[in-house]
Amino acid sequence: MLRKPVLTCIVLGALGIVSSGQAAPLPSSALHVAVTSQRVMNAVTVSDDGRLFVSFPYWGGGSEPGPAVAELDAKGAPHAWPDAAWNDRAHAQDIMRCFVRVNAIRTGPDGYLWVVDSGDANVGGKPNPPDGVPAKLVAFDLTSGRPVHTIVLKQGTTPYSYVDDLRFHGDTLILTDAGDPGLILVDMKTGRQRRGLQHATSTTDERPMYAEGRLLISNGKPARIHADQLEVSPDGSLLYFQPSSGPMYKVSTADLENPALSEDELSRRVVVFYNTPTTGGTVIDGRGNLYVSDVNKLRLLKITPQGKASVLIADQRLVWADAMWIDSTGKLWIPAVQLNRTASFQADGVSRVRKPVTIYTLDLGLEPQHRF
Repeated sequence: MLRKPVLTCIVLGALGIVSSGQAAPLPSSALHVAVTSQRVMNAVTVSDDGRLFVSFPYWGGGSEPGPAVAELDAKGAPHAWPDAAWNDRAHAQDIMRCFVRVNAIRTGPDGYLWVVDSGDANVGGKPNPPDGVPAKLVAFDLTSGRPVHTIVLKQGTTPYSYVDDLRFHGDTLILTDAGDPGLILVDMKTGRQRRGLQHATSTTDERPMYAEGRLLISNGKPARIHADQLEVSPDGSLLYFQPSSGPMYKVSTADLENPALSEDELSRRVVVFYNTPTTGGTVIDGRGNLYVSDVNKLRLLKITPQGKASVLIADQRLVWADAMWIDSTGKLWIPAVQLNRTASFQADGVSRVRKPVTIYTLDLGLEPQHRF
């Protein structure tokens, strides 16, 4: 077993104290209903020309009919994207040209729609089937709908991996592994994949998770979601990342992407940024402010680059706010996906999700994060 390095540096803000000197939280009236669905949606992304895409996770009801990735029309109706074939595993002639378990979608700085497909990954600490479909990344041209990149993540994953989310830094793709704690780095120029911070404290969920005031339980045990949220600073110099339980850490991207550093050396350069609560999703704006969901108290925190936090909005409708997005107009999109109410986190295996599931927006006029 790999030794877990000890963090040696704590920065201001790491205590997780929400400042009372900031502006008052936004009123509930500021929260607008943008999209509703009878299926659980877990991510939203908006292209610069206003096209709206959502994903439907396997854990949110994989047996329910419907696409894994959809584009919403002007009336909010979902249409399988890029087409029905990619969203029909049962009849796929080529398993690598269909979605298996989509966990994240993002419009990249290259203008492509990137899809994180976790493949036949298990959750809850069980090994993945040896003959299962591997995790992959697929980037689609938004005009033609054709795949531009298909990256099979065999080199960067382990039998316990659950590839979770993706961010971009120049020619490097950075992914979180929520199943086997660590980060996955993909070099777009060489195709090389490698793992970083494997089983490190910073990528490992080591404390209880709480949602809506209750301990999150999975398979009869406290739930563990390892490396999950991640964001790259506007200047590209820092990566912020965390297990879903928090806290949030930061590390220089130069250090992270330096293969000459040993795991111990890299871990010593990781510092605690902020003691975040149990978190469903994050997003960063063009000024480096992080927006973090607090799924226990049903609110969003705004954390400045200096580690000072304030409550942006608190609302009982924000049940497990997940993968958020800031569009080109500065609007914040917030999927309230109710993950803690899904069957996977119920002792009797019965879903408590209250439909419809909703994506909300806040008209904040934020500066979008475009460069990375």
